[in-house]
Amino acid sequence: MIPLSPTDYDAIRLSLQVATAATLLSLPLGVAAAYLITFVKFRGKILLEVLVNLPLTLPPVVVGYFLLLLLGKQGWLGSLLNDAGIRIIFTLKAAVIASAVVGFPLLIRSIRVGMEGIDPQLINASRTLGAGRLDTLVTVILPLSVPGLVAGSSLMFARSLGEFGATIIVAGNIPGVTQTIPLAIYEYAASPTSEKMALSLCLVSVLISAGVLFLHETMAKKIKRKG
Repeated sequence: MIPLSPTDYDAIRLSLQVATAATLLSLPLGVAAAYLITFVKFRGKILLEVLVNLPLTLPPVVVGYFLLLLLGKQGWLGSLLNDAGIRIIFTLKAAVIASAVVGFPLLIRSIRVGMEGIDPQLINASRTLGAGRLDTLVTVILPLSVPGLVAGSSLMFARSLGEFGATIIVAGNIPGVTQTIPLAIYEYAASPTSEKMALSLCLVSVLISAGVLFLHETMAKKIKRKG
């Protein structure tokens, strides 16, 4: 593996920042959506499930284009943000949003599995003792859903590290600003003389992803033993 350039180190740093921010941003929303789908009966639940899982079936480029329409200067949300002096498109914020949207289905699926595995009698006992929905969520559901939270967070983090299609549409490929590892590899791959640089970043990506998955498996086993 040949030495990495300063631009490559920037791409690695930005990838880690985007993956971390996207995961942290999505966690509260993932918990709320998983709770609604698992424990609350309401009309339109199927529609919510479809919307939540839609980014999993759509090509990432399609997701990115829809985000561009929404967050661009002519989009209804983008125009409001632009009037407030907030720029999203072609910034690191756009890369975080794109990664969060694309990885969200993986997060919520894992959290749902954790919540669906909780013994209903424990929840009923909490309600019988006078706990409200929020108290039950905080004291019973969330602690027992930790394996799902860990699994979902690690999977989303790993997915965010590899996000390409949606990111390049809304964030561009600006070295040192929005260029993550996949975008840097794409740029190197387009040049016949940069194959070795592309391979070096591919190896870095493999090492980071393997480390995340190893940490995920280790934490899952520890949680399982404690449980």
